Amino acid sequence: MKVDVPAPNDKSKIPLPTLSQINADRITLLATQYWSPQTKDNHLPYDAAIVESIYQAEILGSNFSVRRIMMLEFSQYLENYLWPHYETGKASHAHMMSIIVMINEKFRERVPAWQALLKKPDDFPGFFEQVLHASVAEDHLSNNMREQTNLLLFLNHCFGSMEVQLCRDQVKRLVSLSMWISLQEGRRNQEFKNVPKWRKYWRAIQKKDKPELLDKLNWERRYLQKLMIKFMRTLESIPEEGDVNPDKIRYCERFLELMIDLEALLPTRRFFNTVMDDCHLVVRCQLAKLAERPEGQLFSQLVICALSCDPVIMIKAS
Repeated sequence: MKVDVPAPNDKSKIPLPTLSQINADRITLLATQYWSPQTKDNHLPYDAAIVESIYQAEILGSNFSVRRIMMLEFSQYLENYLWPHYETGKASHAHMMSIIVMINEKFRERVPAWQALLKKPDDFPGFFEQVLHASVAEDHLSNNMREQTNLLLFLNHCFGSMEVQLCRDQVKRLVSLSMWISLQEGRRNQEFKNVPKWRKYWRAIQKKDKPELLDKLNWERRYLQKLMIKFMRTLESIPEEGDVNPDKIRYCERFLELMIDLEALLPTRRFFNTVMDDCHLVVRCQLAKLAERPEGQLFSQLVICALSCDPVIMIKAS
């Protein structure tokens, strides 16, 4: 069942920059020097410091200004500079986040988002792994809630693009039966009693696992549980009264939108639902202080949506 998620309050449309503003913009000047197709024969060599500078000044420094990101998208920054020079294991946090922001912008503008990445698909698994680690990190890089929200938005786009093999190959591992490694053994055995054939599949998975890859595989299988735990820690840090970071509220809203979408799709819901229930996610959202604050109105509506598409909780509540 498809659940309609309440949309955030509509904002006025971002005015498009004029031609003279585009030509005089710093981004246009950098594009001319480094990646614009019109100046391809005269480009300076790739410089990772340029990616860092643009991220710090134009994206992070502008507090993720839609207008500045639009300028980068207009200059074909992703297609001609970011992705062609992305290297698995070498790319910086700023490089990875810049790609995230540009893909999210393409989705916002409703233009094809994955074509650029399809031209160099071999680096996508490494890129996706970097995204996963960044989204559950507990170091100083994870303190910026705007970054964390953009990571959630990107993940939602990936799960919503399972018709694209590039995405499907990565996300399907996160929501397969093997994610039940994060369940308590008693809960897992109970689920196997309810559907005995899953126990057979579970044993087959364990036999196929290569010992040298086991740590990596188990980290991926526990990923969504780790993400939920991080979310609940963030949610429960919001007090009932007093000041609260609006970016933190937006992060919580985006997270619930991701959970609702995972629950609404059969390929992702089948095994994920049990893990979400095991984390008591919806119940803890209902008890959260944010739900009692005026700023938590959208959050509360999203909790209701999550409850309506979680058959496990609905059965318990009936």
